[in-house]
Amino acid sequence: MSIEMQPLEADKRQVCPEEFSFGATFSDHMFTQEYDQDKGWHNALISPYHALTLDPSAAVFHYSQEIFEGLKAYRTQEGKINLFRPEENCKRFNRSAKRIVMPQVDVNVHLEAIEKLVALDHNWVPDQDGASLYIRPTMIATTPKLGLGASASYCHFIITGPAGTYFAGGLQPISVYVADEYRRAVKGGVGEAKTGGNYAASLYASEEVAKKGYSQVLWLDAIEGRYIEEVGAMNICFVYQGKRIVTPALSGSILPGITRDSILQLAPALGYEVSEERLDVEQILADIECGKITEVFGCGTAAVISPVGTFCFKEKDYIINNNETGEVSKHLYDELTGIQYGTKEDRFGWIKTVEL
Repeated sequence: MSIEMQPLEADKRQVCPEEFSFGATFSDHMFTQEYDQDKGWHNALISPYHALTLDPSAAVFHYSQEIFEGLKAYRTQEGKINLFRPEENCKRFNRSAKRIVMPQVDVNVHLEAIEKLVALDHNWVPDQDGASLYIRPTMIATTPKLGLGASASYCHFIITGPAGTYFAGGLQPISVYVADEYRRAVKGGVGEAKTGGNYAASLYASEEVAKKGYSQVLWLDAIEGRYIEEVGAMNICFVYQGKRIVTPALSGSILPGITRDSILQLAPALGYEVSEERLDVEQILADIECGKITEVFGCGTAAVISPVGTFCFKEKDYIINNNETGEVSKHLYDELTGIQYGTKEDRFGWIKTVEL
């Protein structure tokens, strides 16, 4: 399928402003394509950023058939633009689509759309240290109906916008509240899909812990409320004695993070042991208290690595590494961002450079 290009005239195109707000500042263009049962995917188009027009009865509004992805484009010191493992985002997009009963998007078409969109809006990729262009592929159900059931039509679109460095003053540990009352997802549910309902389900608890001064929520399993799953926007990792990195095994209710997978591949090459295990929260907290766990960090697209300095569980705080960023967290952050920005060797073939 060919992608039609309808770009703005050159003199009407903008460049990335010096000041921008992540999630509120968007690039000049977007990609859209439509699906229906008779035609399949069609009308693939890159055109100026615009509002979508939907019927008030569109299924996405009433039954939450929606999925999305998040990845970034990085400007190197040489002026090239790198994508980090974009094919993995496209594959996960399709796994989410399957779980939410939506049509899959050909991975090659999806990659082509991302690359062409980023190439067209390459002037929107920031050149500040640690900044990037955030890319948000999304699919929504568009059939106008109020009957419960899978939609017959869909819209797949991609928008982009500049994102600043996650940690303006360098890696800063965050505080995390362990949810002992609310649950996010259950095995057999949609926790492993990147769908908006998962995030909506987390908002109440997130707002409540923010009032208590904590940055994120750590979710426990929904059956026993005992086993660690993930932080609101990140997977979670625990470092034992600065040598072994342990993360919760994927259970069907945990999002399979691409940064998580990258760490599981990269860390052994850097001399660390890694394992995926079922982690009991009481045992983890005991290991923090006795010093066996020397660091904790979250990992995800936004922050790459986010050190955790404090856990709170049942109103008791547990301090990790004196609430300071640890050497392992810093090492992994430097290596991963170095690969993304082209200052470190890409030994795994993770980088795809956009042709300008």
